[in-house]
Amino acid sequence: MINQLIERYKRFRTEQYLALIYQYQYAFVGMGQHSLSNLYPVIRYLQIPIKYICVTSERKAQLIEKKFPWIKGTTSLDEILNDDTIKGVFVSTSPAAQFSTASRVLQSGKSLFVEKPPCLSLEQLHKLIELRRLYHSQVVAVGMQKRYAPAIRIVQKRLKKEHLISYDMHYLTGAYPEGNALLDLYIHPLDLACYLFGEAEIIACQKVAPSSFLLMLKHPHVIGTIELSTAYSWISAKESLKVCTNSGVYYLEQMEELTYESNSTFCGFPVEKILREYPSIEILYRRNNFTPVLANNQVYTHGYFDEILSFANAVEGQQKNNISDLISMTDTFELLEELSSVS
Repeated sequence: MINQLIERYKRFRTEQYLALIYQYQYAFVGMGQHSLSNLYPVIRYLQIPIKYICVTSERKAQLIEKKFPWIKGTTSLDEILNDDTIKGVFVSTSPAAQFSTASRVLQSGKSLFVEKPPCLSLEQLHKLIELRRLYHSQVVAVGMQKRYAPAIRIVQKRLKKEHLISYDMHYLTGAYPEGNALLDLYIHPLDLACYLFGEAEIIACQKVAPSSFLLMLKHPHVIGTIELSTAYSWISAKESLKVCTNSGVYYLEQMEELTYESNSTFCGFPVEKILREYPSIEILYRRNNFTPVLANNQVYTHGYFDEILSFANAVEGQQKNNISDLISMTDTFELLEELSSVS
């Protein structure tokens, strides 16, 4: 009986993957290291039909056709936008080119997945939102992958039932001379703060070093502190979140482990001080490094898999909710705009 159940479960998982078939054609604009490491592998795994890859040089376009004989390499975005068989376009170019490329895709009426940052300013974001409205683009999603991370989905659901007291967030990396730390790096923690806690107001901000900030943000139901810094190390880069609630504390480390430590109190008295008990710690999510299956891959735990899956499913009409549309980026870009004036 147990063996039958095991075999049935295995067969269900296999058939579930095989049944995930996409009927439309897609195109990809850009071929940087981020795309090659995090986006293309997911697209290949899901077997999303990519008809074109658009790049900036003929040489690269020719290499693409040799590497992927079933894909056409091109340097012409117009070729993609004029092809009626293309229903969705993935855009992952340099930050400076994102706005213009995304604008053209929106004007074509095709569905758009655009990597972060989708643009360079709040003004440009408003223009993209207006273009989406004018040209009735079908599905538009921004690649804020942390919103799709399994640990974030768990903590978001739990926090809706909690009375929040405060939170503490850290996003610490090494030096970043090759780009804009605000738009390329800090957009992630700032967006996560807005996504989890709502619209934010900066009530205190101190620039402590070049591209390093200490912030205090006020949200509708909680106040939190955030440390953003490139003064640390890439080898030991750290991303963490601590949320204090009336009933306990949530700890999230690197999108890979989420725990909950309950408060041992009775009528306001700290029971642990009287009984000398350690608070109970509940593991809500943890990446398992033992077996190299999909759910234990960092591409999955950091949300890249589900963001692409959600976009493709929405284009195919298999999913309606969109947790990373352009309008949802407004609060994030307002924070970025305010911080850029400080820097």
